[in-house]
Amino acid sequence: MASAVGPATAPFDLDAALGRARVAARLLPAVDRAAALRRVADALRRDAPTILAANGEDVARARDAGVAASLVDRLTLSDARLAAIADAVVQVADLPDPVGRVLEGWRLPNGLEVRSVTVPFGVIGMVYESRPNVTVDAFALAFKAGSAAVLRGSADALASNRALVASMRGALASAPGLPADAVDALILIDDPDRARVTELLRARGRVDLVIPRGGAGLIRHVVETARVPVIETGVGNCHLYLHDDGDRDMALALLLDGKVRRPGVCNALETLLVHRDAADDWLPRAAAALREHGVTLHACERGRAVLAVAGLGDGVHGATEVDWATEYLGPEIAVRVVDGLDDAIAHVHRYGSQHSEAIVTRSRAAGRRFQAEVDAAVVYVNASTRFTDGFEFGFGAEIGISTQKLHARGPMGLRALVTTKHLVDGDGQTRG
Repeated sequence: MASAVGPATAPFDLDAALGRARVAARLLPAVDRAAALRRVADALRRDAPTILAANGEDVARARDAGVAASLVDRLTLSDARLAAIADAVVQVADLPDPVGRVLEGWRLPNGLEVRSVTVPFGVIGMVYESRPNVTVDAFALAFKAGSAAVLRGSADALASNRALVASMRGALASAPGLPADAVDALILIDDPDRARVTELLRARGRVDLVIPRGGAGLIRHVVETARVPVIETGVGNCHLYLHDDGDRDMALALLLDGKVRRPGVCNALETLLVHRDAADDWLPRAAAALREHGVTLHACERGRAVLAVAGLGDGVHGATEVDWATEYLGPEIAVRVVDGLDDAIAHVHRYGSQHSEAIVTRSRAAGRRFQAEVDAAVVYVNASTRFTDGFEFGFGAEIGISTQKLHARGPMGLRALVTTKHLVDGDGQTRG
C-alpha cells in the first residue's frame, strides 16, 4: 500500500502524492463510499488508544510551549470527543449521496435534452490549524462527495493527524470492494516544511479546490498565494447586539453561551454591542457574569463609565480600533454602547468578518431589519451564534464555514462539495 504517512525525516514527494490522489478520485464515484466510511468509523473506535496517546504528545508539547488554554482545548482529543468524531463519520455515511443528483432538466426548441447533474470536484486540498477533528471531517465529507482529500494540518497536531490518517487509510485498505488505489483518496502532507503548503496552493491542474480553515493569517496566506480555486472560510469576529427592548435574561444567556462555553472556536462571540437605554441596568450584570468566567473586557468610553459607576471599572481596558477588529479566540471580549439599531448595524458592517451576527430584540421589525441589512453568512434573531455549524444545521459534519459569496456561504456540508456537469442528449442536431 502506497502511503503518504511516514517518519518526519522521510522526503515527501507532493507531486507523486497528487498524482495518486487524482487516480483515486477517478475511482470514487463508482464505489460504495458509505460502506467504506462506516469501516473508517469502526477503525477510529478500535484505534482509540493509539490515537489518544499520539494526541497526548501534541497536547503536552503545546502546554510546554505556553499555548493559550483555549487553543489547547481545540487540539485536545478525549474518549468522548473521539467517539463523537467516529459517530460523525457514520452520520456522513448515512447522508444521501450528493453525486449524480439531477438538479434540473429541460428540452430546447431544437430538441436537445439538457440535464444539470452534480459531480465531484476531484482532488480537494485542505489547509488547517490545530483541530484534529478537521482531519477526519474533511476526509469523510470529501470522500462521500466523491473527491480525494489532500490534508495539510498544523505542526501542533502532527502526531494526532498521523495516527488518525494511519487508522483511516488502514480501514480503506481493508474495505471490501474498494480498489487498492482508492486508499490514496486520503493523503496527509506530514512534512512540516511550509514550502509544501505553497506547492499545494500552486498545483494548478492537479488540485481542483483548496479550502483553508484557521486564523486570519492562514486564510490570508492561502488566498494570496493560491493559483487554484479557493473557498475562503472565515475568521469569526462575531457580534451580539442587545436592542433596547431585548429580553435581558435571554441576552445574558446568549452572551455566556457565545463567549464562555468554547471561546476558541470561530462562532464564538468577540464583540458585545449594547443599546444605550439598556446599558445602565444590564451591562454591569453582564460584566459581572463574564468576570466570574475569567473574561477580560475591552470597553468603549461610555461602557467604561457605566461600569465605573457600578463599581466594576477595575480591570476593564479601553477598547481600541484593534479590539473592534480582533478575533480573540480566548477569554476576552470587546464591548461598545451604541445609540441604536443604525449604530449597531454600522459597527458590524465596519468590523464584522461576515461570519455570524446576532440581535436580541422583542421587535419583529428590528429583527428582520437586522437580518436584511447585516452582511454575514448567518444572521440570528434571539439565538446564539454558536449554532453556526454544519452538524447543528443538519448537514452532518462540515468542512468549514464559508464567509465568501461564491458557490457556498455559511456552514459547508456535502452539497457544497460537489460541482455540476451538463449532460446533453440529441439526435444529430448541428449549430448551423
